Amino acid sequence: MGDLGKLAKKRRFDSPEQQVYLSLWRSYDRLRAIEEALFNRWNLTAQQYNVLRLLEAKHPEAIPTLQLSSKLISRAPDITRMLDKLETQGWIRRDRSSEDRRAVLVALTPKGLALVKEMASSVKQMHVAQVGHLTVDQTRSLLELLEVVRAPHEPMDSDWKT
Repeated sequence: MGDLGKLAKKRRFDSPEQQVYLSLWRSYDRLRAIEEALFNRWNLTAQQYNVLRLLEAKHPEAIPTLQLSSKLISRAPDITRMLDKLETQGWIRRDRSSEDRRAVLVALTPKGLALVKEMASSVKQMHVAQVGHLTVDQTRSLLELLEVVRAPHEPMDSDWKT
């Protein structure tokens, strides 16, 4: 039995692959707790913040809902309801496309832009709290490994594909 197999067995994992997966899941859970604490201050979820950031990158342009949905970090099966909440807060606006009445265009409002700018420093500090203890080399290595792990599972048209 190889070193990885021994390590998995010692810690009661079924396999090294399971250990890696569960370690990723645990890491995500620990990092997400920090994220939730921050976003709760603005009554936002991480997914909603992701929408606002994507819209900020295109501001002042509007983008189709389907395009926005495809760029999210994690899948959002009910993007309409999520956009409803953001629109109710006055952070986004939705309009029908004049070229294709079936398409809904989404844009950041001035209030939404102000919110993203207000949050920017806190979000940056959050990321430092999450992974700032890593060295530059560790950060680079982790990014490379995560890309390798994700690669066979990313859609061909993903912005995350390298």
